[in-house]
Amino acid sequence: MSVTDSTESNPIPRVRIVRPLLRIFTIAALIATVFTIFTPLGLTFGLGSNLGEIFSPPAQQGNLFFPTPTNRPRPRIGIVVGHWGRPDDVGAVCPDGLTELEVNLEIATRAQQILQEEGYDVDLLKENDERLTGYKALALISIHADSCVFYNLEATGFKVASALGTARPDKASRLVSCVFSRYSEVTLLPYHAGVTDDMTSYHAFDEVHSDTAAVIIEAGFLNLDRVILTQQPDLIARGIADGLLCYIRNEDASPPGDALP
Repeated sequence: MSVTDSTESNPIPRVRIVRPLLRIFTIAALIATVFTIFTPLGLTFGLGSNLGEIFSPPAQQGNLFFPTPTNRPRPRIGIVVGHWGRPDDVGAVCPDGLTELEVNLEIATRAQQILQEEGYDVDLLKENDERLTGYKALALISIHADSCVFYNLEATGFKVASALGTARPDKASRLVSCVFSRYSEVTLLPYHAGVTDDMTSYHAFDEVHSDTAAVIIEAGFLNLDRVILTQQPDLIARGIADGLLCYIRNEDASPPGDALP
């Protein structure tokens, strides 16, 4: 039999031989690559870290381009505690030793807590607080209480006033209106029309920044209004806080007439 005849009768399946060989070489190359990456040699050349960057989740890569935003400061409110910080001056004093300062501080502390829970930063300020100079805030109120002397049955109720010569009478008048409206609604105390020069010329009005709306309130008389001032300080504080929030939130409040400066 000739060679030609032998080849034609038993052909060699070349394709079946080549394909398995290619697969073997491909698998071997992949194994060698992986082995190189996870050996000290691969780590030395940074191959592992490069693959980590390639296959890392988009969220991790996003942190490289979008920095975390910083928190914005909360709006600020100031509360001056009448006669606080003056060792020789505690304000009005009752025969049994109750002082105006005690009442003022208790009310102011509770008002601060209410306003903080509403999302504001609230500064409790002393009478001669250094921070009052150029003080900037959405609003400022100074809390006081009236005399413990019994004058007559009309010596009851609250007073509220702003500065006579304020640079922003529109803001001051609206703050007075809000405090008058909300305080009377919450406490049910009557308005006492006897606003004094000491109130309209209150020293803090000249110290704070001109853009800071400021008022002073006599929360009640330590004589006839003693019960509500000492036994219901939360109610008094709520009336003050609501008045400030009314102003800050631009809520409607009817002008109190003779309560305006």
